[in-house]
Amino acid sequence: MNIIFVVSAINGGGAERVIVTLANYYVGQGDDVTILMVAGDTILYRLDERIKIFSIGQPSGGKLLIQIRRLLSMRKYFKTHKDSYIISFSTRINMFSILSSFGIKVPLIVSERNDPNRFHHAWLRNKIYEFGAKENTYFVFQTEDAKRCFSKRIQRKSMVIPNPIRNDLPQAYNGIREKKIAAVGRLEAQKNHNLLLEAFRGFHQKFPEYELHIFGEGKLEKTLRKKSFELQINNCVFFEGFKKDVLEIIRKYSMFVLSSDYEGISNSLIEAMALGIPCISTDCPIGGSRLSIDSRKNGLLVPPGNPLALQKAMEELAENREFSEKLGMTAINVREIYSEEKIADRWRRFLKR
Repeated sequence: MNIIFVVSAINGGGAERVIVTLANYYVGQGDDVTILMVAGDTILYRLDERIKIFSIGQPSGGKLLIQIRRLLSMRKYFKTHKDSYIISFSTRINMFSILSSFGIKVPLIVSERNDPNRFHHAWLRNKIYEFGAKENTYFVFQTEDAKRCFSKRIQRKSMVIPNPIRNDLPQAYNGIREKKIAAVGRLEAQKNHNLLLEAFRGFHQKFPEYELHIFGEGKLEKTLRKKSFELQINNCVFFEGFKKDVLEIIRKYSMFVLSSDYEGISNSLIEAMALGIPCISTDCPIGGSRLSIDSRKNGLLVPPGNPLALQKAMEELAENREFSEKLGMTAINVREIYSEEKIADRWRRFLKR
C-alpha cells in the first residue's frame, strides 16, 4: 500500500507517537509510507529511514493567509497522490484534510484523538465532517464513547481502533521498586497536574519517603512549580521535562498516575501498564482509561477531579505491596491486547474495506 500520514509535525504528543509506531511498522512490512507535516518540521521520535518526510507549511498562529496557503499546498499534494491512502490525525488537521481533498476522490481517513466534546469549534468541525462523510472520507475513533459523539452518517463510516503499544518497549520490571511516582504528559490544563499535586501532598504526609517525578513540558510548568512550593512539597516533586527515554527511567517506579480531566487513550498510561508499573488513572471522558483498566484487577480508577480519592488510591498501593504487585503483573497483558501487529492489522483492514 501507499500510505500518507498527515500531521502538524512530529512533536512529543500521543497522536504523533501513534503515527510513528504505525509508520515504522508498515514500512517494515514493505509498504510505501510518507509523513506529510503541514504545520512545522519538528521530529522528536525515531523514524525508520525508509519513511519519506515532507514539510509543506509552518504554524499559522491563527493567520488566515497561512491557513489558505496550507490548504492549497495540501490540495496540490493530494492531487498528485491519488493512488495513496491518506490518514489524517487530530481535529484541526482533519478539517484541513477534508477541505483539501474535496472532489479529488482520494481515500481519506480522519482520526479523532481526544474527547470530541472538548473541541472549541465543535459546530464547525461537525459541519466539515458531515461534508466529508458525503465524499470519500472515513473516520477512526479511539473509543465507542467518542464515536457516539457524532451523527449516524459518520458512525456508519467509522471504526473504533485503540492505540498500539510498540514492540520495542523495555522489558517489564519484576523486583523491588523505587519509592517514586511517575506522571507523564504535557503540562497543560487537560492533564490536571494540580489535582495530582494536591493528592500527593496528603499522600506525602503519610509516606514521606516517596518522590513525585513529573515528565513533560508545557506552558503551566512555572505555575505548577509555584504550586508545589505553596503546598510545601517542592523538595520531593521533580519536574523532569521531556525525556525520550522516559520508559527506561520509570520502569522501576512504584506507581504511575494519570490525573487528566479528559483523554482519548493515554499512550503513557498503557505503556506504563505494559512495563508492569502499578497504575492509577482518573476514569475520565472519553473512556480510554476505562478501556484499558479493569479497576482493582490491572490498575485503579478514581473519579476525575477528586484529590482525596486519588490520594487514597496512592496510599493503598503504598500500603499493600502484594496488591500493588498483582495489579502491575496483570497489567502487562496490555502488550498483547494492543500489540503493534494487532492494531496495525485493524487499520489495514479498515483501509482495504
